Amino acid sequence: MRFLQVLTPRGVVFLSLGLLTSVSGVLLGYPDLTRIGVALTVLPAMALVLSRRRPPSLAVSRVVSPRRLHPEEPGSVEATFRNVGARRTPLYLAQEHLDVELGDAPRFVLHTLEPGERRTLRYQVRSSRRGAYRLGPLSLRQRDPFGLIYVAVRLSSTTEVLLLPRVYDLTGPGALAQGRGTEGEQPQMVALHGEDDVSIRQYRDGDELRRVHWPATAHRGELMVRQEDRPARRRAVLLLDSRGGAHGRSRGPSDTFEGAVSAVASAGRALIREGYVVHLLSAHTVATGAAGHPMDLSDLLETLARAARDDDLGLETVAAAAHTFTSGGVLAVAAVVDHDAEEMRHLAAIREPGSTAVAFVLERGSFAHDPARARRAESAEAGFEPERPARVLEEAGWSTARCASEADLAPAWMSLHRHPRRAGAGGR
Repeated sequence: MRFLQVLTPRGVVFLSLGLLTSVSGVLLGYPDLTRIGVALTVLPAMALVLSRRRPPSLAVSRVVSPRRLHPEEPGSVEATFRNVGARRTPLYLAQEHLDVELGDAPRFVLHTLEPGERRTLRYQVRSSRRGAYRLGPLSLRQRDPFGLIYVAVRLSSTTEVLLLPRVYDLTGPGALAQGRGTEGEQPQMVALHGEDDVSIRQYRDGDELRRVHWPATAHRGELMVRQEDRPARRRAVLLLDSRGGAHGRSRGPSDTFEGAVSAVASAGRALIREGYVVHLLSAHTVATGAAGHPMDLSDLLETLARAARDDDLGLETVAAAAHTFTSGGVLAVAAVVDHDAEEMRHLAAIREPGSTAVAFVLERGSFAHDPARARRAESAEAGFEPERPARVLEEAGWSTARCASEADLAPAWMSLHRHPRRAGAGGR
């Protein structure tokens, strides 16, 4: 069966004619005809034997430029082949394996290479969806001189190309929160301990005990640590709703999840530009412990590019991790789906009195073009639907902005800037 699989259409014709001619020669009593049939039958087998060599001694490396792409941005891939063997390589038909999101798989002819010789081939990739995609492995096909059989081999090396999430330009008339958060607080300890103790802050999990400032701890009644670099930057926590049940459990891409990722990425860029220290809380960062480390814009976008839904994760897990950061008046920015009021209560509880918390509330019916959910949303606005999940956030002092598509993110951000809730103030 394996022999038949490597035959080309021409090889199948040769084999079929050879068998037919051999049988005809035997039945009709013509030895010469039988010899011709045997020769036609044996020729594909001989071609297979001659072509069954060791795998090619080829090394392939790929360079993607730029390494991190934006949606719809073309990327150039340079694939360099080098003959690392002692013999000349045969002529190959090569095909690169790409994710379907990156476009059609390129095919090209790889000419013979002398020992140590290099050859570079170029092709382009492009995608409209964020994610980490793999380039490779590379399949090589070699044909015999008669075109009767082909031998396929695969070079296992692969390279990753990263597609960053869509980032929208979010601008607003000033910062959302005027407080500096725990990292930027100016503790009222100057009069008691002098100017050197201005950079004292509350203890957090992971702080070294040798940095505990005992006089300040005794004065405040809680552990205080000395902040050596004395930062005065505001802190923000970004929360990404990764619930599989909220975004839909289908294996394909989820419009609401992509919208949530874009909302967090866009808000993160805006806040970093305003001077905030940003932490990202998602299924991945909570599980790996990366949530405890501040991110610059590059790290934030790369982490969000790899973000995925988690069917087993609820908002309770993310909210529990958020309490560590929000206890000191840190700005909280969430991107959530208007789904499951009970789950939303876990998120609502992380807001501390006197702090600011805002949320992009994504309407799954509109994002997913679900007419039934859209009708239910219209009924809710008319007063015929029970309490909306997003109302749980509003009652807890959050400022919310509903988004029916990614086009609503910029207007929603402007709305959150104009009407942020603070210290339990009412209204949206």
